[in-house]
Amino acid sequence: MSVLVGKNTRLMVQGITGSEGSFHTRQIIEYGTNVVAGVTPGKGGTLFDEKIPVFNTCKEAVEKAGANTSVIFVPPAFALDAIIEAADSGVEVIVTITEGIPTKDMITVKNYIEDINRTGRKLRMIGPNCPGIITPGEAKIGIMPGFIHLPGRIGLISRSGTLTYEAVAQLTALGLGQSTCIGIGGDPIIGTNFIDAMKLFNEDKNTDAVIMIGEIGGNAEETCAEYVKNFMTKPVVGFIAGRTAPPGRRMGHAGAIIAGGKGTAEDKIKALREAGIYVAESPADMGTMVKLALEEFKAKKAGTKSSKKNKKKSSKKSKSKSSRPKAASKKSAKVSKKVKPFKKNRTAKSAKPKAKKKPAVKRSAKKQVKKKKK
Repeated sequence: MSVLVGKNTRLMVQGITGSEGSFHTRQIIEYGTNVVAGVTPGKGGTLFDEKIPVFNTCKEAVEKAGANTSVIFVPPAFALDAIIEAADSGVEVIVTITEGIPTKDMITVKNYIEDINRTGRKLRMIGPNCPGIITPGEAKIGIMPGFIHLPGRIGLISRSGTLTYEAVAQLTALGLGQSTCIGIGGDPIIGTNFIDAMKLFNEDKNTDAVIMIGEIGGNAEETCAEYVKNFMTKPVVGFIAGRTAPPGRRMGHAGAIIAGGKGTAEDKIKALREAGIYVAESPADMGTMVKLALEEFKAKKAGTKSSKKNKKKSSKKSKSKSSRPKAASKKSAKVSKKVKPFKKNRTAKSAKPKAKKKPAVKRSAKKQVKKKKK
């Protein structure tokens, strides 16, 4: 089972004719993803690579090509309109790859999607400023290298693109395939956060463990740790990037900044450990830590099962022991009913004759008899 994207994904690419859009669309198609349409205003009616129809609007792409998912490769200045147009078209998932979208625009997008979902519709946005999402062997929507992924049962959630690839390469080398890998993005305002993604994996029957890759800035990791502590039923591994980052300096992503003494790597690592999450000290340990977490979780599960069996056996034995005396007392009661009580007044036939006592001879009489004999 896949999370959010899979074999049933029908993808439209917004910005398909641009340099970034065209390059990554070809790689997405090569991986095997079902790309059904492209969207570029003013270029409707043309074909991309002589096979993918291009439409002027997202609504046309949904109505005529049956698209249910959108990936956005448009410049930051046009991203707000592109996301809202995709949301209005009726798709279920929007993946925004674009980096540098103004925070004000993302606040508008966030509120707009929340309003749509209040109507009963289920719309999910991933990103912006993210590598995308991939379900290995089924669908790749984004810019990640597809060849490093292996189908399996490990879920991955990450704020960092390159660390996602590193973790995936380690997992694949260890023979641990991935169910779905979600790059949630590194901006302060994003469509899907750690908790949203963690809930999806917690409910997915084909995901056995989850690795979350966070970084300095904000409190997303801390709030997710609380969710893991209270609700997660699967082992979770965590890694926090930016331990050596100086306060007040942005480290790569817009959201990767320690401000006001909050969002430090130490605080995040502490929160993860307190929630029972396995923490990898180095990026090189991410794969082996997932393997360790899985082994320990399986051993615990096996231990609890055997202890439950032993408890059942002991309870059965104690029940059987406690029931034995009761059974014996019932039997003795039956026997006592069968045996007749002893009667004092028995008949002469049944009574044994008493032996007659010899008459006592006096000592003096005995002596007289002896004298006569003499």
